[in-house]
Amino acid sequence: MAFKYAVTDQNDIYFITTTVVGWIDAFTRKELAEVIIESLKYCQSQKGLIIYAWCLMPSHLHMIVSAKENYKLSDIIRDFKKFTSKKIIKTIEEINESREWLLDKFSFAARINMKNKEYKFWQDGFHPIALYSNEFKDQKLDYIHNNPIESGIVSEPEHYNYSSAINYAGGLGLLEVVYL
Repeated sequence: MAFKYAVTDQNDIYFITTTVVGWIDAFTRKELAEVIIESLKYCQSQKGLIIYAWCLMPSHLHMIVSAKENYKLSDIIRDFKKFTSKKIIKTIEEINESREWLLDKFSFAARINMKNKEYKFWQDGFHPIALYSNEFKDQKLDYIHNNPIESGIVSEPEHYNYSSAINYAGGLGLLEVVYL
């Protein structure tokens, strides 16, 4: 499947979004959010991912990212999505998830997609947009950090645990970030 958006220069900084199929609020469960956090830490330490900003919302993940030299951002995100998809399904099966319909939805999504065998957790693609100017970077940074406010989750960006807003406010967040 071709996508309108693509990583055209592996060395650029990109705003990306990856979304759970059906916009399902999977990350309201701490155990599932932790899969994402631990996987991002691994990508930072082992796969060359540089995170400038991020925000894990209940149904999607926004990030401003790039790849270290000699790494490909598109490969990092592909591997991240593949690993987290499998790990999240396994975690749902292991924890006492009260939303029994989740696996049914992910199974249905896989049946209508030729690439997936059993479950499909993430929507295809990750909508990369290259950030060419400081103004555009600032706009996307504000968008990411204000997303939990716009959704009514918190009243101040730095109060949302699953975001780099706390880093930018001078605190210590869940992930290391490189400041824009």
